[in-house]
Amino acid sequence: MQAIPANGYQIVFSEEGYSALSNVLAQNRYSKIFILTDTNSNASCLPHFLGRLETQSELEILEIEPGEAHKSIATCVSLWNVLTEYGADRKCVIINLGGGVITDLGGFVAATYKRGVDFIHVPTTLLAMVDASVGGKNGVDLGSLKNQVGTITTPRLLLVDTHFLSTLPQNQMRSGLAEMLKHGLIYDKPYWEKFLDLSQIDFADFDALVYRSIEIKNEIVTRDPTEKGMRKALNFGHTLGHAIESHFLESEHKTTLLHGEAISAGMILEAFLSMETGLLSESEYVEIKTAISDVFGLVEFEPDDLDAILELLKHDKKNEYGNILFALIDGIGSAKIDQQVQNTLILKAFDAYKS
Repeated sequence: MQAIPANGYQIVFSEEGYSALSNVLAQNRYSKIFILTDTNSNASCLPHFLGRLETQSELEILEIEPGEAHKSIATCVSLWNVLTEYGADRKCVIINLGGGVITDLGGFVAATYKRGVDFIHVPTTLLAMVDASVGGKNGVDLGSLKNQVGTITTPRLLLVDTHFLSTLPQNQMRSGLAEMLKHGLIYDKPYWEKFLDLSQIDFADFDALVYRSIEIKNEIVTRDPTEKGMRKALNFGHTLGHAIESHFLESEHKTTLLHGEAISAGMILEAFLSMETGLLSESEYVEIKTAISDVFGLVEFEPDDLDAILELLKHDKKNEYGNILFALIDGIGSAKIDQQVQNTLILKAFDAYKS
């Protein structure tokens, strides 16, 4: 697959990508290479990666525990200390090999250590390939609040090797699929329509679907790298989705949701808001709800959950001057940003979601 030019770096694929990686490592003559991974990726992905890595530089493996709970400042402090103990200088490079937690966290650690060292993303989950690793957003959670601390700093290179997808359980693949559906809904109606009947998808061509999803996000980010305008469209489903994800993460009585599971609920809810505000037809809303719920099912919400979710909306990163702002669907394939929605309509969306 042809490399995709991004803002100051290249998105490269498969075997050609490993050649590009070797070139970047050789040209920059890094003092030391640190590979950040978690225990899952270390076992499932690191041997494949090391078998294709060509470098004469010294290597160190940094391993953390998997999961969103470890995407924290405490983990960053631990990694900054380890880098210091290993004598990491400003000419080192950090390769982030893992899912969205690793690419978000590793990018932030690199962007802030010694005021910034180079980093390279090698995403190993579908979610990380099509979303988390693309566009330069790095960061950590603040307690249960998603991505409250971070930077926009681009990697030296993004290497996408879909071989790693063979290591994923089905629920992790489905989680990444949510972001692919979102890309179609906000930007590319024909792409969305490819997913209306998953039984008709030829998964031998799945790499092409992944490639197009990455293209869509990169096209949006390239036009608005610092999220002053159209990049906000990528938050469709995420205003409510992140609040749902945070609530289920912090609640002792809830089963933690994967990112894509929470975002799938957020997209159905925000599609309803789009319909109620006159941006989306009823038939389009039904199409979206049916397609997404067929893949993900519906999350169960209790009345007490809704108050907590509405409270968490106050911390959404897109809020301005105390107003909660949504990115909504302006017809399938287009989006409208900075939309204010009243709580009464949000509660109505939850009622419609359950029906």
